[in-house]
Amino acid sequence: MTLLDVENLKVTYTTEDDTVHAVNDVSFSIDEGVNYGLAGESGSGKSTIAEALLGLLPGNGTVERGKITFNGRDITSLSNTERRDMLWEDIAYIPQSAMDSLDPVMSTGDQIIQSIQAHRSVSDEKARSRVEELFEIVGLDPDRIDDYPHEFSGGMRQRVTIAMALALEPDLIIADEPTTGLDVIVQDKIIDKILEIQERMDSSLLLITHEIGVIAETCDELSILYGGKVMEQGSVDNVLVNPTNPYTMGLKNSFPEIDGSNEDAVAIPGSPPNLNHEPTACVFKDRCPFATDECGDSHPDLVSLPNRNHRSACHHVDKAAQMRRDAKNPETWDIPEAEDTATDTGEVVLETDNLEKYYEQSQSLLSQFRGEDPDYVKAVDGVSLSVRRSEVVGIAGESGCGKSTLGETMALLEDPTGGEFVFDGEPYEYYQNSNLEEFRRKVQIIFQDPFDSLNPRQTVRKLVGEPLTIHDYRSDEHEQAIIETLEKVGLTPAEKFLDQYPHELSGGQRQRVAVAKALVLDPDFLICDEPASMLDVSLKVNLLNLLRELADTEDIGIVYISHDLASLMQVSDRLAIMYLGRIIEEGTVDRIANQPKHPYTTSLLSAAPEKDPTTDRARVLLDGEPPDPVDLPTGCKFAPRCPKAEEECWATEPALDESEDEDHRAACYFPDDETAETAVEASQTDDPDQSTNAGSLSD
Repeated sequence: MTLLDVENLKVTYTTEDDTVHAVNDVSFSIDEGVNYGLAGESGSGKSTIAEALLGLLPGNGTVERGKITFNGRDITSLSNTERRDMLWEDIAYIPQSAMDSLDPVMSTGDQIIQSIQAHRSVSDEKARSRVEELFEIVGLDPDRIDDYPHEFSGGMRQRVTIAMALALEPDLIIADEPTTGLDVIVQDKIIDKILEIQERMDSSLLLITHEIGVIAETCDELSILYGGKVMEQGSVDNVLVNPTNPYTMGLKNSFPEIDGSNEDAVAIPGSPPNLNHEPTACVFKDRCPFATDECGDSHPDLVSLPNRNHRSACHHVDKAAQMRRDAKNPETWDIPEAEDTATDTGEVVLETDNLEKYYEQSQSLLSQFRGEDPDYVKAVDGVSLSVRRSEVVGIAGESGCGKSTLGETMALLEDPTGGEFVFDGEPYEYYQNSNLEEFRRKVQIIFQDPFDSLNPRQTVRKLVGEPLTIHDYRSDEHEQAIIETLEKVGLTPAEKFLDQYPHELSGGQRQRVAVAKALVLDPDFLICDEPASMLDVSLKVNLLNLLRELADTEDIGIVYISHDLASLMQVSDRLAIMYLGRIIEEGTVDRIANQPKHPYTTSLLSAAPEKDPTTDRARVLLDGEPPDPVDLPTGCKFAPRCPKAEEECWATEPALDESEDEDHRAACYFPDDETAETAVEASQTDDPDQSTNAGSLSD
């Protein structure tokens, strides 16, 4: 039976200059008990569809035409009161950013109680009991329902929003990018928990994401969106195994693989279309390598294919098999095939030795009076690492493992607490003592969010040129240096971007400006802190390929920090895996990808989603959260979560082994010697009893 039916939905936004045609005649339906995915790049209309379903469109957004039917009721014709009664009761929403959606001055439990009592006439005691039950269901300590959002980690806050969405046992759960910005371990837990509870409650799921791998593993059916249009839809197996639309092919080929092969993924060149006018031609025409004159005459209709439950909007769908073969070749997309330009890595440009960065915790007046020693968060706790010229070293780990603090300490944005590091033959104290300007010119850092790191009041010319002015570098060829650097990072022609402001650029273009700002001084060392975590997959691959090319051709050393192992393996030569301030495994990409030694590395690898829906991925779901960084356990810090921990692990902490194998070291008493697949199987334990009933809340 059909639960949700969207028919010819058209949504526009009115701006001062134009009308943006964000969603253009989109149709799809979700049956009871079906998980449905909406995938596509930013600007494709995914979130706008969710907002239209929920009645959350901003004031300038309008449903121009179309019909949205839920359980036989046309919800576009409901009054605000009727729609509010339906939300949470029948349709629940899991938003993208848990911190933004939770009230910071209200306890998490009270927020869920409020949503329950807004729809059900129940006592405070019964509502509170329901919240405790929900916390237990989503894997949170029921004793923490009186804690505030800032007292939870990012993954735990997201679980609070899941608990809130499940409070009234809705028929449909809408999850809009529920794992964006989360590390792979937390992402895997969140997705696994949503699926477990949603299946137990026999509800349907509408999952909105640009991560095809997440949809491949969680959904039964999907629609691929681009430019506000459905390009392809049907069963996940049909669409992702044998795509018939060039956009789906390009999107799928853009995902890096975790196999250590270091082969370039094939990115879709160009930018999403301008939707200031209703599309009359195929919306993907300008980026499609297979476009013909026919594609410019009209946007193709969505037609059914011989395969059951498979539809595609392409004028050349009859040539799908040949297009699939050609789409795997970068030259098809006018991307030159990557040459083997990598050279032997050069001299060591930066080296740390037992580097430490501790943060002192505040003390009560009584503790200070007693003369008690303060507690410390050991964010970086004895890290030894070297980076050579023309080398990319990837640093991976969960949120809170210390990788960003390590990058900031390497950049001297944080003063080291202990240990040493040497840059370009000089200890860091040399640069702190009146030579910091020299260090700032040679060492550059690229931050995660370019919208926060770029001054919104400055043009691209000013943003990229400012470092040249500060350091009086290439002062006689200022404009030329800016143009050359912009073109080096793929912003061509550079003159088109010089007078634009950050808000006038796409996310990928803004990140390229941030890279250009870092490169304009011809640095010797580049620190990249999650620079692609907020980008769509095609934009992410373009950035990764750019950084790899810079390392190979510009003779610079690069540290790339990320929780995305697939991206790290695409761009890196070596990997360092961090856990609670320490490196617990280090080695070449292919060795770590194919033969991880540390159980934590195995769990990271197993948490990466698989884009092929016909492949079963063995998950290793780690128990619990990382220990309190102020009150760390003795021995191995991973022991409380490790499926292989024995008595020795709890007694003393293992160091990185000093074996003859310099290409691969791990800090583990019982390292794995199997292949990655065998190690995953060995690390799996029986699922804990999940028989707790979701329960119900009667009126």
